[in-house]
Amino acid sequence: MVALPIPTNSTVDAIYAAYEAAADHGYREHLGASLIGTGCERAIWYSFRWATRARHTGRLLRLFETGNLAEARFVADLRRIGVTVLEVDPATGRQWKLRDASGHFGGSMDAVALGLPEAPKTWHVCEFKTHSAKSFAKLKAEGVAASKPLHWAQMQAYMQLAGLERAFYLAVCKDTDALYQERVHHDAAAGAAILAKAARIIQAARPPARISMDPAWWECRLCDHHAVCHAGAAAERHCRSCLHATPVADGAWHCARHGHHPARAEQEAGCALHLYIPDLVPGLQLDAGEDWVSYRLPDGSTWRDGVLA
Repeated sequence: MVALPIPTNSTVDAIYAAYEAAADHGYREHLGASLIGTGCERAIWYSFRWATRARHTGRLLRLFETGNLAEARFVADLRRIGVTVLEVDPATGRQWKLRDASGHFGGSMDAVALGLPEAPKTWHVCEFKTHSAKSFAKLKAEGVAASKPLHWAQMQAYMQLAGLERAFYLAVCKDTDALYQERVHHDAAAGAAILAKAARIIQAARPPARISMDPAWWECRLCDHHAVCHAGAAAERHCRSCLHATPVADGAWHCARHGHHPARAEQEAGCALHLYIPDLVPGLQLDAGEDWVSYRLPDGSTWRDGVLA
């Protein structure tokens, strides 16, 4: 009997590969409100400084798209019951963009809504999310603040920046299509603390302390920056990992070495005079000169960063 060929997933693999090929594996220009609730300030700083380039699998990229596609259905559901929903800013015709005074922290609201049955005269920040069955059950049992603190912090940041007093959290279980709603009140003290936390991270010239020194700690284990933070991997080389770069007003960056404000594309490219922020090098600084720094690495060898003398 002729053996049957081993089944393959060529079509599925091709679909995932297409997502990866089309993906923008770049960096977020600003410090996003969706990250600010993260417990480890060092991880947030790494993200803001682009220490690790995000590289997601095709399956995960498709999952992200599923969440984005659900937003239009949430908007349609609310409009179907007579709620006024503005998913774009009428002044710009684009998604609602919020930034703090520095221009470096903020995000994009999913929508704002007026006419919710629970409070028909109050404008609400809208936050739409999709959940697995397990996550959805936890959400229903504990509420958004306890079960999804990052989502809660994101809404508090948006309310603080938008000057609104209420948020409306609408979530769907991807397994059953069941919906969950929660109205969230603006916590002024929490909102101010979130903006202060963002400012502290943005202004930090060095990475804040780790949440744990144990690389096996669950938050560290799941962190995108684990290799840089705990395993001595090299951070990405560009303007934001360079000791000459500083975030300045209006969301801009200043390069002390060249005396200019590099645009986004220039920041990603970096230059030949790049010098790592010393804390991003897993070694002991030995000496320095104009455009170079030397280090002793953990294995006893020496490494020279920058232009050779």
